Amino acid sequence: MKKSAIFIAVIAVILCTIAAVSIGVIRVPMEAVFFIIKAKICGTHIPAEWATYEIAVWNLRLPRILLCLITGSILAICGAAFQSVFRNPICDPYILGISSGASLGAAAAIILGLDIFLFGISAFALMAALTTLLLVLGIAYAGNRKKTETILLAGIAINFLTSALITILMVLHQESLQEIVFWTMGSFASATWTEVACMFPIFLVGAFFLFFLAKNLNIMQLGNDTAQTAGVNTKRTTLTVLIIASVLISTAVAFCGVIGFVGLIVPHIARLLFGNNNRTVFAFSIFFGALFCLIADTLARTVASPAELPVGSVTAFAGAPYFIFLLLTNPKKSQHTLST
Repeated sequence: MKKSAIFIAVIAVILCTIAAVSIGVIRVPMEAVFFIIKAKICGTHIPAEWATYEIAVWNLRLPRILLCLITGSILAICGAAFQSVFRNPICDPYILGISSGASLGAAAAIILGLDIFLFGISAFALMAALTTLLLVLGIAYAGNRKKTETILLAGIAINFLTSALITILMVLHQESLQEIVFWTMGSFASATWTEVACMFPIFLVGAFFLFFLAKNLNIMQLGNDTAQTAGVNTKRTTLTVLIIASVLISTAVAFCGVIGFVGLIVPHIARLLFGNNNRTVFAFSIFFGALFCLIADTLARTVASPAELPVGSVTAFAGAPYFIFLLLTNPKKSQHTLST
């Protein structure tokens, strides 16, 4: 059942990717998309009738869509990891204030004019996000307090602080207001192959370690005492998962901005459909997150064409009503306790 579901998810991602590449201001036949991708991968000649679509497909749309898939996968698997660590199925991957920290760094980079440099905004956003993570962990672990609840509260406090700083910057630098707001709502418009090449290996390494720790996370759902009896170092596992997931989220936010609800809704759906085994949840979260983000981005760049909507606004329109509906119609399932 699960193997067939994964196979269907893989096929769905591939087909939706080809369909998304063909959709846009300039309509590209799906056959042309297939031949152009095949020619680029195999190093063969692109048929003359499809050559005019090469730039649109290979240089513009495909890197954007691949970056979108990677980002959706990162947000979803990190959301699943955070929900497992905090034992809360409605926990968001941005809950530690990482997104606000990245947004503060991006706002500072925009105001300083660093957007003229390659990765100028992304580099500032990534450094600010990682600094935020270190600050949260430093506060939470001060005085030998090592409970996950303390980490959560520290993250919420830092989130409010950085959000306030962003607001102050926007008020003081209103000439950069539109660019800052658009960035904080998420966008893949400036995606390049270089960004894809940077994010993909980070995603693979991070996902590998999260899958490796999934068994320990499963045992930890039975309680810390039971987990320690079974030989699981709960403190080390918690800290390792938080650091890995936070680095992944920081990278995604640094390149694409803040895209909400992907890491909240997708893992929740995966748990409802396939149970609480974290390896299964992680696997389906990757595929569902990629699809959810791809559909949202496709709508963002086509609904108001030739203008473009922020991806975060589309995911919010899709995610918020679903979550409210879930809470109203099935409150027990939406608030179920994670267990193996």
